[in-house]
Amino acid sequence: MHVNPALVEMRVERFVRERLEPATYRSRVPLEVTAWVAPGEPVPFAEAAAARYETFAPGTAWGRPWGTTWFRLTGRPPEGFGGDGTRAEVVVDLGYSDVQPGFQAEATAYRPDGTVVKGLHPRNRYLPLAAVTGADGAVDVLLEASSNPDVSGDGVFATPTRLGDPATAGTEPLYRFAGAHLAELDVEVWELQQDVWTLRGLLAQLPESSTRRAEVLRALDDAVDAVDPWDVAGTAHAGRAALAGVLAQPASASAHRVTAVGHAHIDSAWLWPTRETARKCARTFSNVLALMDEDPDLVFACSSAQQYAWVRDAQPELFERIKKRVAEGRFVPVGGMWVESDTNMPGGEALARQFVAGKRFFAEEFGVEPLDVWLPDSFGYTAALPQIAVAAGARWFLTQKPSWNEVNRMPHHTFAWEGVDGTRIFTHFPPADTYNSDLGGEDLARAERQFAEKGRARSSLLPFGYGDGGGGPTREMLAAAARTRSLEGSPVVEVAGPHDFFRRAEAEYPDPPVWSGEVYLEFHRGTYTSQARTKRGNRRSEHLLREAELWATAAHVQRGADYPYEALERLWRVVLLQQFHDILPGSSIAWVHREAEARYAEVAAELEELIGTSLGELAGAGDDAVAFNASPFPRHGVAALGAAAPQRGGAARASSADGGFVLENDRVRVAVDRDGLLSSVLDLAADREVLAPGAHGGLLQLHRDTPTQWDAWDVDEHYRRHTTDLVAAESVELVEESGERVAVRVVRRFGDSRVEQVVSLAAGAAAVELSFDVDWHERQKLLKLAFPLDVHADRAASEIQFGHVLRPTHANTSWDAARFETCAHRWVHVGESGYGVAVANDSTYGHDTGRTTRPDGGTTTTVRLSLLRAPLFPDPDADQGRHVLRTSLLVGAGIPDAVREGYRLNLPLREVRGEGPVDPLFAVEGAGVVVEAVKLAEDRSGDVVVRLYEAHGGRARATVRPSFAAAAVTETDLLERDAEQPRALREARPDAAVLELRPFQIATLRWRRA
Repeated sequence: MHVNPALVEMRVERFVRERLEPATYRSRVPLEVTAWVAPGEPVPFAEAAAARYETFAPGTAWGRPWGTTWFRLTGRPPEGFGGDGTRAEVVVDLGYSDVQPGFQAEATAYRPDGTVVKGLHPRNRYLPLAAVTGADGAVDVLLEASSNPDVSGDGVFATPTRLGDPATAGTEPLYRFAGAHLAELDVEVWELQQDVWTLRGLLAQLPESSTRRAEVLRALDDAVDAVDPWDVAGTAHAGRAALAGVLAQPASASAHRVTAVGHAHIDSAWLWPTRETARKCARTFSNVLALMDEDPDLVFACSSAQQYAWVRDAQPELFERIKKRVAEGRFVPVGGMWVESDTNMPGGEALARQFVAGKRFFAEEFGVEPLDVWLPDSFGYTAALPQIAVAAGARWFLTQKPSWNEVNRMPHHTFAWEGVDGTRIFTHFPPADTYNSDLGGEDLARAERQFAEKGRARSSLLPFGYGDGGGGPTREMLAAAARTRSLEGSPVVEVAGPHDFFRRAEAEYPDPPVWSGEVYLEFHRGTYTSQARTKRGNRRSEHLLREAELWATAAHVQRGADYPYEALERLWRVVLLQQFHDILPGSSIAWVHREAEARYAEVAAELEELIGTSLGELAGAGDDAVAFNASPFPRHGVAALGAAAPQRGGAARASSADGGFVLENDRVRVAVDRDGLLSSVLDLAADREVLAPGAHGGLLQLHRDTPTQWDAWDVDEHYRRHTTDLVAAESVELVEESGERVAVRVVRRFGDSRVEQVVSLAAGAAAVELSFDVDWHERQKLLKLAFPLDVHADRAASEIQFGHVLRPTHANTSWDAARFETCAHRWVHVGESGYGVAVANDSTYGHDTGRTTRPDGGTTTTVRLSLLRAPLFPDPDADQGRHVLRTSLLVGAGIPDAVREGYRLNLPLREVRGEGPVDPLFAVEGAGVVVEAVKLAEDRSGDVVVRLYEAHGGRARATVRPSFAAAAVTETDLLERDAEQPRALREARPDAAVLELRPFQIATLRWRRA
């Protein structure tokens, strides 16, 4: 045949653009529009409804950045409006751009009684007429319109902008109101649009030589012939008839099977603040409920208890409607977490509390328990997560983020993920590589093409709906799902819930392959360092919460004091929210991080007050020095988790030498040269120099930091090609010469910045401490702290939640090479047989560890901490200003010493005046078993809960003894429910619990008091 497929496709495209789309609505009747501008932050509906509205003409500019404008739309439909094959709607154009929903203007529609109708965004502009018409037949609807700026820079994610902070965003209107109309949707024309859209999507994926492609192309050509260009409405049925045959052809028996799950990824903060996220949730959730009323097939999965809580508190009527759909199984809470958190940086207890808080909310509000972990967009996944998730009752895990890897592709899409302790969880990566699908031919074909388990399995999950900034599924997406339920050349599509998919996938693939260890994201490595004040706030909050719970529990049990349940729950929720995967990683706008820093300060102040109250109860009236030790290790004669008079002995000494200084105690001698660098760190017990020959420790290094793509997110490998060693010192002086502590202060200036560094050594300590007070004003620079060590380490141990991971120091494989920047919590340890060194910190997460061979044949292993960055997007002032950080270098250290040092640096003793010692609530007998949390039970029964884990990476046996009278002890899961089968508890007596733990195993014990 003489057919030019390209010309036919061009013909179809023009037909859609010029004939079909303009014919979607038959007639439009303008509505009367009035408006009122909220003067500041958003106001409640009642206040807005009572305001004075003024006439607002189409074409008028509106909306300062981050402002709220209320529009009132009124009118009356003409007689017979919405009949004869049409559907009557209100259609609103706020002045949308081509940018995707969630990154520009959007609105919530209300009835005059304050009930929410649905949200409006660029791909969902309509309101059903019946939903906004009163008993008198008149239209009356109020729109709460948000003039959110597009901060994304048209998707570049690197261009500096001042729009991310109301203080710098200006007041010029961002949008021009295009109009609001009553409109008649031509149902048959709309259905034809969906037919054509689905088939064009399929056509683009079929091979050029495919018979099926030729059939679809001919049918589309015939449909254009069948529709009269001047009477599209009257002939649309003929166009549909021309396509009916190819749409009716069923999928092949071996077609890939896609479970399409309605979804709306809503970042709890990112390029908008949390207050706007709360409104995005109301818009999206109301859209979903409205769509469920139209289409009984829709099932919608939604994570993040925090987002439901926002809707419950701000829109109680909407929340009640959600509860009804949850009960039906159509609005499905997933994930079981408070937010979709980062998983690299939250501490072990905090990551556990994400599940405790999230699952408790879902159980109390909906009577359901999500069995999955739903984290499609977090920046890598800790090896501790399988154990934490399973201990919280999860069976399944879902993400797609590893598809963003720069170098290596994950080998599986459905597999068992094995954590650091050996726990496995059934895992699925949607092979379509998106959580925002439109269910078009491209996404469906990619799902089948990339699915790695072909031949063994043929099912995958595909979340569909507009996301990141919310929006959710649309009626067009559901139409696409209906047309691809069984369509030749396409995967089979079934709209269902995520649990339906996982049960099918487990049955289909009962013995999947295993991926062991962390799921490292080969991308966004800068998120371990960006916005250092946010990260410091997180670290301090986690440890203050530990202290507050421990001492409040002790005060309640030992002194009868009230336990601050409400305050602790509220403060935990603040911290859990700020562990969201765009807040803690430092990848949000300025507004978000300024707010986070302020909230951390408020959390710290309130926790300090709670801790002070508890310590006062415990210490009693007296004037003796009493030191409280919240660490799981004894210190200065004070028992772990207890309090007593501190016992300090010995002395440290300082002297001048070669223009510098020598700091010394009975365990280590440190030489600080004239430039303020560590020229020698001598382990006196081992008689061994720790630093590599000719190298200097405590060396600050400044790198050019200009990532190729995402500014705040990325540290790229090429940063290492541009290094400036900060050697020159403005001053080096001895500030503490003798006694319990000796110290040298070093001041350096570079660029526009200043750093005051204190090198100190305490009596009896094997660690030299380095503290930094940095006034940082660089741009697109990365500041690292280097310790070149004379050890031959082929791997580094990095602390993660409830344990540590081992990572190679070499780059043998592409996987090793891609892991050039890593996350560690409180310490990194490197060593060779018989000797090791640990580097600990109090607020740093980004690290790199590498190895080189010296001319003398020896090996230098260098541990570096990433202290500060200065990206320009999305916050152009990221990290500018003052930062205070602490690190330590611990000599002659094994893993147990590193664990102890990490706790020491992050949980200092607290000294108060009182009358005497305080017994620890628990004593643990057995090496390697560490107490991570002591608290009262979530159910407020007064039971005492203690969480422990094996920290050294070996098997351990331990006995846990309470100091209070107990009636019984049981092992529980993280949610404090009795374990069906105890995993660690071998002997349970009221006065003692005997545990046997495998490497890195977590155990939660619940003690009922006598």
